[in-house]
Amino acid sequence: MTTKDSLNFAQAQPPKSGLSAAFTLLLGDRFALVSLIYLVLLVTAATIGPELLGDAGTKINLRMRNVPTMTMENGFLYLLGGDSLGRPILPMLLVGARTTLMIAVSVVIFSMLIGTTLGVVAGYYERLLGAFIMRAADVIMSFPSLLLAVIVLYVLEPAAANVVIVLAITRLPIYIRVARAEVLEIRERLFVESARASGASNIRIMVLHILPVVVPTIFTVATLDFAGVMLSESGLSFLGIGVQPPDVTWGLMVAMGRNFLTTAWWLAFWPGLAILLTALATNLLSNWLRLAMDPMLRWRLEDTDAVEERRDV
Repeated sequence: MTTKDSLNFAQAQPPKSGLSAAFTLLLGDRFALVSLIYLVLLVTAATIGPELLGDAGTKINLRMRNVPTMTMENGFLYLLGGDSLGRPILPMLLVGARTTLMIAVSVVIFSMLIGTTLGVVAGYYERLLGAFIMRAADVIMSFPSLLLAVIVLYVLEPAAANVVIVLAITRLPIYIRVARAEVLEIRERLFVESARASGASNIRIMVLHILPVVVPTIFTVATLDFAGVMLSESGLSFLGIGVQPPDVTWGLMVAMGRNFLTTAWWLAFWPGLAILLTALATNLLSNWLRLAMDPMLRWRLEDTDAVEERRDV
């Protein structure tokens, strides 16, 4: 086949749909693919696992206190061992995954929605209103996020709802600054100037012209921030001011197992490993999203042979 025939054949191929193109790019990054599979399995297990196992993750059985891990002598539920109250660790991990993921997702969604809105407004109205929003963000950033959460949760009741509110407030400056930086550059582009010249209102310009361009960057930041929120929640639960028993989170499981590291190391090992793998998978997937959503960097995810063929043509 000649070069001209190859070019005609390539032009005759139907364009790939968005989902098909994204899947092709995902195959170019094996780490991101494995991370996505792990996260899908984790979310599925956290959603249906506790319902299938019932109260197995919270039922106390003192005869099974600190039973060893990786043995089937006590049944499948005790495959990962038992804790200091005789509860099987495997069902507890699933229950803790649901609580940990729900808190992390809630924090990311609330902080992303509110922070992005404030950041777009601060970037578009740069003077008085934008300066006020940025100074408020500076005030929040002047306090260490974990220290601020500790102080607030020490005063308030350490419940899951309060943890979500406090962590969402501490993450607001991230989205405000990222969104504002994007808007400061986007608002000077020709399509925004054309919309303004055609008589479009400021709200219409921000919602229909600027926000869609900002969303991919914000979504990438949110994916990366998910791991940080999960680690912050685990740290608060480890300190004893996060989610309280009888609720279970991975950080709380690590906190309860720290006193048995020399005699029953698996009490803290398995929830700690779950935190590590989930944070690592989220970071790898966010790195893939950053490349996939950037047209200038997307070629790194494409098949090398296909790229060379297009260059030859």
